[in-house]
Amino acid sequence: MNGAGNDFVIVDNRQLRLPDEAWPEIARALCERHLSIGADGLMVVDPSEKADYRMRYYNSDGSLGEMCGNGARCICRYGYENGLAGEVQTVETTAGLVTGWRLDQRNYRIRLNDPSVIRLDAAADIGGTVYATPYVELGDPGLPHIAVEMPGLADCDRQQLRELGQQLRFYEGYPKGANVNFYEIVGPDHVRELTYERGVEDFTLACGTGNGATVAALTLRGLVFGRQTRVQNDGGILTVDYDPVDNALYLTGGADAVCEGILL
Repeated sequence: MNGAGNDFVIVDNRQLRLPDEAWPEIARALCERHLSIGADGLMVVDPSEKADYRMRYYNSDGSLGEMCGNGARCICRYGYENGLAGEVQTVETTAGLVTGWRLDQRNYRIRLNDPSVIRLDAAADIGGTVYATPYVELGDPGLPHIAVEMPGLADCDRQQLRELGQQLRFYEGYPKGANVNFYEIVGPDHVRELTYERGVEDFTLACGTGNGATVAALTLRGLVFGRQTRVQNDGGILTVDYDPVDNALYLTGGADAVCEGILL
């Protein structure tokens, strides 16, 4: 499945019953492009006592991710179409419970994990250049994101931007590392974004939690209104709503099923 080009392998573990410790190696094997199925991440469906089911998210390098916004929309479609839940559902994630709503066959809306840490004045010194890097964690344990303004983002040299993303991702000021969201405000409540993802260690076509964290930071800084903010990713447009009063963050967009099969 994929959400705005952010692609995933989903495995239903309710009958397989493989232990959690088996999945990092499986994730690395299945997500390897050209040699296997290939994906940005692996999602495992397990039973849950707290929600309709549990989602374990593994990055392509096998590391456990706290949550994935595009992945959560995809797994909500999987859950609905496979009888795990109804049109409104709850999903247990490592970062906390996520609620999802089916809008139509393709489009789903989720309430992302609430922002738990917000540092709007964060900054990083890279090679003598100081970048403003508003820092937002979603959920508990928090999924770390920074937002980095990059004027002319669409025309930036991708290799130079990739190198900067690598440096920021491992910057000493972020003890857990960080997903790096380069952004440019291109119009009223319209943002262009490109994310260097932790665990993938490269750009992805979209990052749902990154879109949410960036819009939350921009809303708090008064740069976007926070309602129906369109975020243009390489893989397509996602919509983010953020209510600072309730600290409620929502992500809406497509969830596409690509293929289903058996891995031999």
